[in-house]
Amino acid sequence: MQCRLGCGACCIAPSISSPIPGMPAGKPAGVRCIQLDERNLCRLFGRPERPEVCAAFKPDSDICGGTDQAALRVLTELEAATLRR
Repeated sequence: MQCRLGCGACCIAPSISSPIPGMPAGKPAGVRCIQLDERNLCRLFGRPERPEVCAAFKPDSDICGGTDQAALRVLTELEAATLRR
């Protein structure tokens, strides 16, 4: 599966604990990554400063669903299910 350009769900829903340029402490779940532009495209895509966790994420129909809204919902649910308590 290819990423849907402009989806951005993987840059909003999950928390990212590694540093991101402009977000040195990473980002909390549900917060837009500062590197996500107005078209929901990653400004760091393909660049060496892109966090490893972002580069390793691969789209999958079970996670991304058929719409951007479905992807955001599924990723938000997965984030909540894996939250350390």
